[in-house]
Amino acid sequence: MPTAPAAAEGRRGWLDRLRGNTITRSLSGLFSRNPKLDDDLLDEVETALITADVGITATTEIVEDLRRRMKSREFADAQALLDALRADLLAILAPVSKPLVIDRGARPFVLLTIGVNGVGKTTTIGKLAKRFKDQGHPIMLAAGDTFRAAAVAQLQAWGDRNGVPVVAQGQNADAASVAFDALQAAKARGIEVLIADTAGRLHTQQGLMAELGKIKRVLQKLDPAAPHEVLLVIDGTTGQNAISQVRQFNAAIGVTGLVVTKLDGTAKGGVVFALAREFGIPIRFAGIGERPEDLRVFDAAAFVAALLPESLGGG
Repeated sequence: MPTAPAAAEGRRGWLDRLRGNTITRSLSGLFSRNPKLDDDLLDEVETALITADVGITATTEIVEDLRRRMKSREFADAQALLDALRADLLAILAPVSKPLVIDRGARPFVLLTIGVNGVGKTTTIGKLAKRFKDQGHPIMLAAGDTFRAAAVAQLQAWGDRNGVPVVAQGQNADAASVAFDALQAAKARGIEVLIADTAGRLHTQQGLMAELGKIKRVLQKLDPAAPHEVLLVIDGTTGQNAISQVRQFNAAIGVTGLVVTKLDGTAKGGVVFALAREFGIPIRFAGIGERPEDLRVFDAAAFVAALLPESLGGG
């Protein structure tokens, strides 16, 4: 039977970790001034959303909806508009707020992680390994990023730290061969979750993108249903470039879930709305800090609550 994820982490934690990013600062600052309900307010909302990488399409839809309702006198004051904005943002994210569910019957459930260099992919795998092990899943890692010797060593270090076995063949090994060996070993040992790393690649590198298809075909020789999850890791600071990455990776292998990292600090944050609006792919996790526990199950309600003050004049 599938295992449901742990309960969503507290909203206060989201607020504390997201407080510094662009969209939180701009929207909170805008409404903390107790603004007047007029076209100037809508113009400021529009600017804040575009600046935070929400995207032109999603921003236009949101602002035009608010403008129409304001002209129809649906809003008694700016507080009512704030409430409507919160509802509109939540409506975009709610359909993609779908936590990853591990099917214990898969034996093993194969999770293939993909993404460009520098997004925090290998670190995300390490954090996921700790999370799943803490949930009681026997787990194994496959060091399939064979283009970087440091990536293999990094994954092995995460395995040692968490007491998780790692299948590796070293630098320049065939990534599909590593994945095949790992799946064989996982089946033999009764492992429940196998997380396979892959080489970080630019979405424009067609040869490396084609290799993802090879890895998938090789895995399916042992299990026609594998991989059960293709998790694309996206850097929340890359803004609209993330759209191109998702489009290309999805075309190459079929993405079933997203992890958006680095949403704390200087990240603009709005890219999650653009991704949700453009692709509708579930956002499984959000990275809002360096600690393992800062890889959070994505919670649309908690995310939106962290972006906007509850009331005018509130922080």
